Amino acid sequence: MTDSTLTVGMAQISPVWLNRELTIEKVESTIETAAEKNIELLVFGEGLIPGYPFWLNLCGGAQWETDLNKKLFSHYVSNAVSIEKGHLNNINKLCKNHQMAIYLGIIERALDRGNHTLYCSLAYINQHGELKSIHRKLMPTYDERLVWGQGDGHGLRSHSLKRFTLGGLNCWENWMPLVRASYYALGVNIHCASWPGSIKNTQDITRFIAREGRTYVISVSSLMKKSDFPKDTPYLNEIQSKAPNILANGGSCIANPDGSWLVQPIAEKHGVFTAEISLSKVFEERQNFDPSGHYARPDVTTLKVNRKRQSVLSL
Repeated sequence: MTDSTLTVGMAQISPVWLNRELTIEKVESTIETAAEKNIELLVFGEGLIPGYPFWLNLCGGAQWETDLNKKLFSHYVSNAVSIEKGHLNNINKLCKNHQMAIYLGIIERALDRGNHTLYCSLAYINQHGELKSIHRKLMPTYDERLVWGQGDGHGLRSHSLKRFTLGGLNCWENWMPLVRASYYALGVNIHCASWPGSIKNTQDITRFIAREGRTYVISVSSLMKKSDFPKDTPYLNEIQSKAPNILANGGSCIANPDGSWLVQPIAEKHGVFTAEISLSKVFEERQNFDPSGHYARPDVTTLKVNRKRQSVLSL
């Protein structure tokens, strides 16, 4: 391996739903498996720890003052990830031990926003075990707004790994043109797209972003079956009675910088899937189109990014 090549991995797994500690153990085990495959960059799905809020669509999540919605939200908050409490510390150590960088989807309980509102966040931990950014999803989609707050631009940052430049987004914010453009301007050539788990989301946009940005795109989704709901889930019977057999079928995939498939979408398979990528392929495609370089017109259009972490309190 050289500085211009990278072994990447897609962790297509299911959470131990709404159980932070057991899902963290599963993530740690997955990192160990990836280390055996000599993976240098490992990407997980959206909100994997402790899982996606499937009950919203199944059980009337918009209804006011119901015990089901209150108790499930309380359970969700109790199992969310608190960075300040060290919930990711052991994962950081594993990344350092294996010299592996990861993008990890978490549901973050934000101390800087009062410690009760949740954010769908994407954490980047580098190969030295350092937590370098927490990107909070800018706009929760549809019923997600019932449990997640709106994020900010603080985590819109690029990261270096060997000679590559990485960036990551959650689910439908990958559809936001100006957000994508901010990453192109930062020189991102590996775009990591984290999804809750559906091939219908990844099969088109992965190649589109790759072609638009002349970048590798790694889309990673989680898995979830009706049988995966733990027995101690609040209102389990109500949830399972309305749940389809498959709630998240994966669809993890990788597109080359020319928009072709490096790894086609993988559905309904659990595991860590690998690929080798080369920086030279990025350079080849930038020869005729560079969205923020020779094919940009900053005299006509420019983009402003606010990276301030938003809070109601200034101390």
